Formats: sequence, C-alpha cells, structure tokens
Amino acid sequence: MDVIEILGYIGALIIGLVLGLIGGGGSILTVPILVYLLAINPVTATAYSLFVVGATSLIGAIKNIKNKQVDFRTAFVFAVPAFIAVYATRMFVVPAIPDTLFSIAGFEVTKNIGIMLFFAIIMVVSAISMILDKSGDNNIEGKVTYNYPLIIIEGVGVGLLTGIVGAGGGFLIIPALVLFAKLPMKKAVATSLLIIAIKSLIGFIGDIQNMEIDWIFLLIFTGLSIIGIFAGIYLSKFINGKKLKKSFGWFVLVMGIYIFWKELSK
Repeated sequence: MDVIEILGYIGALIIGLVLGLIGGGGSILTVPILVYLLAINPVTATAYSLFVVGATSLIGAIKNIKNKQVDFRTAFVFAVPAFIAVYATRMFVVPAIPDTLFSIAGFEVTKNIGIMLFFAIIMVVSAISMILDKSGDNNIEGKVTYNYPLIIIEGVGVGLLTGIVGAGGGFLIIPALVLFAKLPMKKAVATSLLIIAIKSLIGFIGDIQNMEIDWIFLLIFTGLSIIGIFAGIYLSKFINGKKLKKSFGWFVLVMGIYIFWKELSK
C-alpha cells in the first residue's frame, strides 16, 4: 500500500469526521478521494459514494430518530420521488451516457471527464451555500405545512443530481424542507439525513445490477467513514460547528476549482 492509497483511507475517516462535526457536507469529498487518491473510475466512484453516503447518513438518522427529531411524513413525501429518480438515473441514465460527449478544438470531453466537471460545479455550488449560510437557530416548533408539488419537483431534482454525482445533496434538501414543509431548522437537518440515506442506498441498488462491486474495499472504506462520524459527533461537543462549516466551505471551493483545472488540463 503506497502513501497515496493510505491518504485515501485517511480521507474516509475525514468524510465521517466532517459529517459528525457539521451535520453535512462531508459526502462531497467522497468522489474526489475515490478518484484521485484511490484511482477508482469516476462512474464506479459515484456508485461507491452512494453506498458510503447512504450508510453514514443512516447512522446519523438513527441517532436523530432516537432523539425524536425526524419528521417521518416529510421524509416520506420527499424521499419517494427522490429515490425513484436516483434509482432510474443509476439504472438507466448513467449507463446510457456515451463514452465521448463532444470535442472542442481537439479536446475530447469523455464521460469520465464530464462527470468530474459536473461534480466540480456541484462542489462550487455546495461550497458557496456553506460559506454564505445565514441560517440561524430557527428551531421554533410550528404547524408543519406541505407544498406538495414543489416538494415532489425538488425531490426529483435532488434524486437526479445524486444519481449523477453520488453526493447527498443536503445543501439542497435542507432549504427545501424549511421552505416547502415549514420544518424548523433542527428538524430539517435531522430529517434530511434519513432522506439522504434512503435515496442513496436505493440508488446504489441500480448499480449492483449494472457493475461489479468490490465489497471488501467498499465495506472497509465505509467502516472508516462511520468511525469518523462517531469521532466527529464526540468532537462537536467542543468545536463550533457553524464556524467550521464556513471554513470547510472554502476548502470545498478550492477543491472544486482544482478539479476543474485537473480535468481540463488532461
């Protein structure tokens, strides 16, 4: 095992650590770590990311369920269109993407490069969301109302996004739950983890049917990420997660720009 590979497994711990510390965002690192440190094909990496994100989010969701912070009705309304969309994307859309998307002035944009460039865009958008996050401690319990059409549209959109890049999409789900279901922020964050777990793991089923899975590697990587989550949850008692979230946002922004540069320089 070389140094780069060791860094990849350390990265798995960091993914969980960030999730435990700030409640989201860490999953955005999964695909870059798998691709650049562990030399895994981008399409396979997005599949593995679904499993890692789903399993780690499930751990957080179980904790929130015990604390009675999850709104199950909202999770169901949002998760159903989301997991249908992510499953269909992994089962039918991703395999149908051509190996060569297009060429510009002799530069050939392949399927792998296209996925990584799209992922870089999502990283930049996610980073900006974390940096500019002005959400307060809006945890006032009120009547939960539902804008069903918008929730369903958002669920399908997040499902498509998750299916293509393998990220959890919490930066899109949480605002949707606050705006369209009128959930207080604390419940929105807790409920989003259950939604992410359901749609990611069901989406991964589409990949099991389409590709060979290295289960030993995937379970080791996921296990390290889960260890990281427990460490992050413990450390969150001593570290200001909100301040850390903005710093992490700047890191993700730099990573997104780096991926643009790396893929376009090939």
